[in-house]
Amino acid sequence: MTTTFITGANKSLGYETARRLIEAGHTVLIGARDPRRGRAAADALGARFVQIDVTDDASVATAVADVEAYEGIIDVLVNNAGVLGTHQPAEQITAADAREVFEVNVVGIVRVTHAFLPLLRKSVHPVIVNVSSGMGSFAATHDSTRVEGRFVAPLYTASKAAVTMLTTQYAKSLPDVKVNAADPGYTATDFNGHNGPQTVTEGTDAIVELATIGTDGPTGTFRDRHGEMPW
Repeated sequence: MTTTFITGANKSLGYETARRLIEAGHTVLIGARDPRRGRAAADALGARFVQIDVTDDASVATAVADVEAYEGIIDVLVNNAGVLGTHQPAEQITAADAREVFEVNVVGIVRVTHAFLPLLRKSVHPVIVNVSSGMGSFAATHDSTRVEGRFVAPLYTASKAAVTMLTTQYAKSLPDVKVNAADPGYTATDFNGHNGPQTVTEGTDAIVELATIGTDGPTGTFRDRHGEMPW
């Protein structure tokens, strides 16, 4: 049985990823900051809720202790929790705005990955999936024919570029763990007022694919539902 922990799993991409992985036979742990929403999501899916705030060291440590006590191991970690941040124009963005976005989207991944690595390393096939974005791709955001090239979101794009680089560096540094980044694509979620052209199921295709790779699967890659993403 594969045990999978997903952060930010009470709604949208995280919830749909959990649903699909449960359908695929995984034991899924729903990580969420809000206990009411997290428990409701877990109950609806037949999963177990574990409270976690990726911006808080103590909360993450408590979540790890909870999983260690109940499951004793995780095979797959999906770092899905993320925020969009301010919609203010660039000249109005403050250091506090940047700190808020990077604390969740980047520092949160480092915090959670560091804390869960001992449990991951108990697995015979440990896997980490970092949910990045095509908005963090240098190539995509410089291509005016792509949707990523037509939007400006300095903090979100910078944070997701950092997520992708973290992924490649973790993949090199942790040869015993498969570490990959997924781009959900422009998906209808709370992030964009449900305006994206993709369904939430389509948006989780790459996440689910990378969460279910075999021992011969890739590491250090950046993929969307169609294949390799440009850096």
